[in-house]
Formats: sequence, structure tokens, C-alpha cells
Amino acid sequence: MALPPDFTLLQVIPELETGGAEQTTIDVAHAVVAAGGKALVAARGGRMASRLEADGGRLAEMPVQSKNPLVMLGNASRLVDLIRRERVSVVHARSRAPAFSALWAAHMTKTPFVATYHGVYKAKSSLKRWYNAVMTRGDLVIANSDYTRAHILAEHQIDPERVVTIPRGVDLKRFTPSWVTSDRVDALRTGWGIAPDERRTKILLAGRLTRIKGHLTIIEAAARLKAQGRQDFLVLFAGDDQGRTGYREELNTAIAQAGLGEDVKLVGHCDDMPAAYLLCDVAILPTLVPESFGRAAVEPQAMGRPVIASDEGGTAETVVDGVTGWLVPPGDAQAWADAMGRAIDLGPGKRLEIGQAGANRARSLYSVDAMCEATLWAYERVLEARA
Repeated sequence: MALPPDFTLLQVIPELETGGAEQTTIDVAHAVVAAGGKALVAARGGRMASRLEADGGRLAEMPVQSKNPLVMLGNASRLVDLIRRERVSVVHARSRAPAFSALWAAHMTKTPFVATYHGVYKAKSSLKRWYNAVMTRGDLVIANSDYTRAHILAEHQIDPERVVTIPRGVDLKRFTPSWVTSDRVDALRTGWGIAPDERRTKILLAGRLTRIKGHLTIIEAAARLKAQGRQDFLVLFAGDDQGRTGYREELNTAIAQAGLGEDVKLVGHCDDMPAAYLLCDVAILPTLVPESFGRAAVEPQAMGRPVIASDEGGTAETVVDGVTGWLVPPGDAQAWADAMGRAIDLGPGKRLEIGQAGANRARSLYSVDAMCEATLWAYERVLEARA
């Protein structure tokens, strides 16, 4: 779609490391530049900043990740200067702490303010509910799934007309099996120490190393499979510990104590997820808390891989039980062992059929192009309302 003349978007996010919110920030910035606008991102920086700039966007580096009130006040002043200097058309906040600075700057400059609820924020007190509600105080709230939208409406009692669902998109140009060369898969196999003649079913959990992702559930499930005498699986944990060295050591200890040193591997951060999904046979998302969307359940489906996911939150929308994968109760190690066993026993042919059903569905519902187009229309909507 065409943007208004001289359109400039400012997105505000704590940092540009890895994650769904960060990837969406990069995708939307790229779409704005492709449509003839300017795309700015205020963030602390991060490994994805180079991708932003390669796409024609610009990074305004500032400590917006901070929750220190004095730093937040300073950020607000910096953002006011940036908005005025760059003649920003819309401010889009993607996290709560920087949203306070961004909202204040938007009010000071009379600039439309949009916020995306990337997660389901829990509130056990009125103070926390007030803190979370900063995401609802602008012109429009974007929810990344119907599950998230229902949570926003129940938690904050705002006008439903001000909350729109725009599912997170997957870059179908990047996540296309035919575009991934065999040398990329071979390089990953070598880097992860997997033998070329490995015949075991490879099960991939992609996500940062944090307790809520459910790694310990899978270690327990793998131990139960091994106790049945099974030796036909290899579980791969691909993700950065982001400084959580204690949790990484806890996982290594659990793997060793279960005698799974040859069956479960921590392979570290992965920059080539399309190749990673082609290397594996099944993808899993065993999160212990509901995912608001669950990009790690959609990307493997786009690559033709069946998915086993926790039966809660956004993944209950993106995975169709028995059709594109399986939904399993979160934290139930025996249920996960059973589901993993069923996926292994299906064999390559049946898994391919399920994977193809997932690919067809992902391509029809979750393209990054559709997500970006809907987001740009949301910007158009708030600009028209202000006019």
C-alpha cells in the first residue's frame, strides 16, 4: 500500500536482540521503507540492528530498556527531540517500560501513538495493572492473536474498537524449503555435531534458554522414552542463554543425571532457522506459560515440519491438533513423551503429510506481507482519525 507523503515511523523497543517482537519490528520497518517511508527504531542496540540498517531503517540508540524513572524521563526528552527533528508521523511502542517514555513524548508532540501487546502481561496488583495499561493509552492497540485481544479486553475494559488483531507474520520468502540449499543444512549439521548418517528422529526446540520454554519437561519426557528402551530420537535445544548461565548448567546437569548425554544436545544460538527446521523432523514448543502467538510454532509449519505444542494461548490457534501437529498439556512430561513417541512412530511419510498441511495453512494465514500490510493500514487509520 502507499503511505502518506513524508511518512516517518518511530518504533520503540528495549533492544534488537532475538525474539518475536524484535523480528516484527524489523519486518515492519522494512515494509515502511519499501512503501516509500522512513523507518526509525529507538532501542539500546543488539545483534539485529545491522539487519534494520541493511533494510534501509535507522537505529536511534538510547537506553529505552531501563525501568529507572530518571532514565525513562531522559528517554522521553530524547524521544521528543527525535520526533521533532525527524518529523515522525506515528510512534509505535512494543514494550511496556519504553512505552511510558514514548507515550509521554507522543503527547508532548501531539503525535499518534500505537502500541502492540506482544505478550499476555499478568497483573497481581492494581499497580501492576496500571503499569501494563500503558500499552492501551494510545490511539490504537494491536494484539498479536485473538487470545491476546481477549486478554486485553478482559483486563483493561477498553473500547473493543480500539483493539485490533494482527497475527504475527512469518517471512515466507525466508521460510521456504526450496530456497534452503543443502550446504546450509550440512553446515548446521556439522556445527551441531550431528553425523551425516544419523537416522534417529530429530526433535527441535527453538527458543532462548529460559525456564518458561519447558526444556526440563522435555528432558523428563526424553528420559521416559529412553526408559521404554527407545533409542530412535535426538532432541536439540537451539537457543541463547542470554546470560542465564545458571539455567544452562541446570539443563546440562539434568541431561547428565538422566543419562541422556547422547540423546539431548544444547547446540546454542542459531542464525539459520530455516535450515534448522529442515535438519529436524519434528519441532516442539513446550512452553509452561501461554504464548501470545508462538512464532516458533508457525515457522516450522511453513517449512513443512509437524509441530508439537502446549495446548494453551496463541499456539492453540496456530497448531491444529491432529492436522498440522499435536497439542499437549503444558508441563505434563508423560503426555509429552507420548506425543513425541507417536510423532516418531508415524515415520517420514506420514510426518511429511502433516507437515504439508501445516505449510499450506501457515502460508494462507501467517505471511509477513499480510502482517505488514495490516499494520500499515492501522497507521493509516490513526492518522485519518487524528485528521
